[in-house]
This record gives sequence, C-alpha cells and structure tokens, in this order.
Amino acid sequence: MPSSPRTEEAAMAAEGGLEEGLPGGCHCGAVRYEARGEPFHATICHCADCRRVAGAPVVAWFTVRRADFHVMRGTMRRYASSARAERGFCGDCGTPITFQAHDLPDEIDVATATLDDPSAVPPQDHTRVASGVPWAAPCDGLPSHRGARPEG
Repeated sequence: MPSSPRTEEAAMAAEGGLEEGLPGGCHCGAVRYEARGEPFHATICHCADCRRVAGAPVVAWFTVRRADFHVMRGTMRRYASSARAERGFCGDCGTPITFQAHDLPDEIDVATATLDDPSAVPPQDHTRVASGVPWAAPCDGLPSHRGARPEG
C-alpha cells in the first residue's frame, strides 16, 4: 500500500531531504508549505473569528516574515475573513493554514497545528481571551492578554 504524501514528506524532513525550515500542510496533503526563518509571536488565539474558521475553541498561531513562507505543493485558496485580513486554506479539505493582516503585509501567521511537528513552535501566550469561550479559559500558566498582545 503506498504511503500518503504527508507521510512521505514527513519522512523526507526527518531524513534531512527537505531544506531547513518548518514543514507542514493540510489534512489531505494537497497543500504543503515550509516556514523558514525565526518564528515569532507564537500564541493561542481565543477570538470569535479564529474559532469559527477553525471550528475549534482556540487556535494556535505563529508568525514568520511573509518572504519566509513558501507553498511547496498545491495552491491555497484565500478568504477575506474580515475587512482587515484574509485567511489561506486548502480548497480541497478546508484546513485553515494562514492568516494575513492587511496592515502587516510583511508578516504571515501560520496555524501551528498544521506543522508536521507542532511541538517545534510552542505558544508563548494567549491573546484575545476576553472574547473566548468560558470553558476554554487558559489554565497553562502562560501570559494572557484580554485583547491583542501589547506592543514592546
């Protein structure tokens, strides 16, 4: 029985067959990407938009420079989830993959759970907890912000 594209790519990454970076992709394997560079702003978002798009109580994200995010296979579809941003997802299986705010064109947020190894970029805090669901309140000891992360 042939292995899935996801399994083959993960094996290649483990053997050093792919360039340095953080490989990931969608559930069905149609979209594969690599996030290079140093991740920053690793967070768990509690906002209503993230919840609804992902169908989950919270969504973990990390940010890389836009120039460091590369789709290696397939094409992401894009959705204007609000006037201020668009989200990238797999058009075949619907997996949400990216978030890009129009006012930060040089950055792109990547859904941490779409990484082949999500433990590679652990969250550093929680954001937008004021709009979260009460039964998914942070309880991991990470810093929590009622809204966006403070600058600085």
